[in-house]
Amino acid sequence: MTKLDFPKDFLWGVATASYQVEGAAYEGGREPSIWDVFARKPGAVHAGENGDVACDQYHRYKEDVALMAKLGFKSYRFSLSWVRIIHAATGEVNKAGVEYYRALCAELHTYGIQACATIYHWDLPQLLQEQGGWAARSTALAYAEYAKVCFRELGDCVDRWLTLNEPYCIAYLGYYAGVHAPGIRDLAQAVNAVHHLNLGHGLAVSAYRKTGLAAPIGITWNMSTPRPATLRKEDSEAAAILKAVESEVFVHPVLGKGYPEIYTKKLGFKFPVESGDLDIIKSPIDFIGMNYYCENPAEYDGASPLLAKTAESWQNTSAMGWYITPAGLLRQLRWMREISNGLPLYVTENGYANDDVVSGDGRVHDKPRIEYLQKHFDVCAQAIKEGINLKGYFAWSFMDNYEWAEGYTKRFGIVYVDYATQKRVPKDSAYFFRDVMAGYAEW
Repeated sequence: MTKLDFPKDFLWGVATASYQVEGAAYEGGREPSIWDVFARKPGAVHAGENGDVACDQYHRYKEDVALMAKLGFKSYRFSLSWVRIIHAATGEVNKAGVEYYRALCAELHTYGIQACATIYHWDLPQLLQEQGGWAARSTALAYAEYAKVCFRELGDCVDRWLTLNEPYCIAYLGYYAGVHAPGIRDLAQAVNAVHHLNLGHGLAVSAYRKTGLAAPIGITWNMSTPRPATLRKEDSEAAAILKAVESEVFVHPVLGKGYPEIYTKKLGFKFPVESGDLDIIKSPIDFIGMNYYCENPAEYDGASPLLAKTAESWQNTSAMGWYITPAGLLRQLRWMREISNGLPLYVTENGYANDDVVSGDGRVHDKPRIEYLQKHFDVCAQAIKEGINLKGYFAWSFMDNYEWAEGYTKRFGIVYVDYATQKRVPKDSAYFFRDVMAGYAEW
């Protein structure tokens, strides 16, 4: 029997993202984002589904916040929608968008729940994409101005800031693989996007330090730290390459270590670095957010421009086809301890996609998700025992939502959403989570 005791100040939260849950795509002065456009591209998203309605949280946030409070969560990580806050053509602030987020924060505070705001979670204004998107330096500068607006308009009601969510996905899935918005397949643009995302982050943090605001600010990475598939030297090198390309290229510059040489020398990629950029990028942050779902083995691939690829594995998978590898989270936490100079760490996303259905008793019995959570909570407790500065955990996701290119086919929520009626049904995992936070869960 296992009963985990987490520190009393351990921050338990849930997470969502604006395009995935808000809906109200044509209300309150909101303008088109790259996901509005990409979702309508034939074949880009399952069944041509989009986020026009999603979970309708724009209209139902009070109901959702009350449910978070009932379950016992202490923080809600949501994202601010750039296209809801700024009129892209003029840079003018959209007051209706600002007021929505102020109202959301006020509702959270009514229940004693912290407001954790991600400034950018993938919904770039379409107008900026037409001007080059993240492959252009101008987008980093525009993002910095947008961040300043967020600090000015919401700084008194946000308790924790995250600059970017998963720059890996933005750069590589959006500009190289083309499976996410804006749907570009160009490695050179992806490399440029990597640098401009890092620069945008640094510009935002630098601007934040001048505001006098006290809430902590950090960034969320979905770091890939693959293990070698075999003891062969070439597979070890492949794992090192993928770690550099997918993780260190973001992590190292922010932590003041510059770009990894594997990326710049071995692979020969060139970043559009201008004088002073690296100093801006390493503007000090207060904490690190880690989104973790799985770990993959790596093997040598001479046909790839990266000389490496992900190998097959043996573990069970989620409905996303992702291997269930909780030990990888512990390895990643240990790596972060080594290189982050003791910065506080937060698991800002962790979760399991399951084929959930409402049973005849009106409940959702999602035992595989509970088992997944148990294993990852065990890892978090072990990390804390080892002295790793892990300060909190956010479940992905609070509720089922629009899962990007997968449309509405993949359910990550601990709360079931009936998309036809927008009825919310807490799953068994939500009640399991409640018991963990209350200190009574045993397994």
